[in-house]
Amino acid sequence: MASHSHNSNEEEYTGDIPAPQTKGIWRVFIILCALTAVEFAFAFLMDPSTLRNSIFIILTIFKAFFIVGEFMHLKHETKSLIWSVLIPTALLVWLLIALITEGTYFGDSVYNYLK
Repeated sequence: MASHSHNSNEEEYTGDIPAPQTKGIWRVFIILCALTAVEFAFAFLMDPSTLRNSIFIILTIFKAFFIVGEFMHLKHETKSLIWSVLIPTALLVWLLIALITEGTYFGDSVYNYLK
């Protein structure tokens, strides 16, 4: 049986509860509310167009990166882990865009062939 010695140099747990991070939580809340308000403003003030859709896509991507960084704590990780998450995500988005584009082309060509 192993003998365990207790050194007096070890730090003892005092049971202190860390201070709440309410300031950071409110900051995240305000940023996400502001971005959502901007999206609603564009939705109700602009006519449907490519510009409005582009603005929505950019704001949505920005919100997604912000949420992943804050709530999944990715912004506190090493750069290599961040890139190992972002690169496959970007490739997946590219794959979806390519499949939608090619799928539409295939559907149109089959529809025209069967006419």
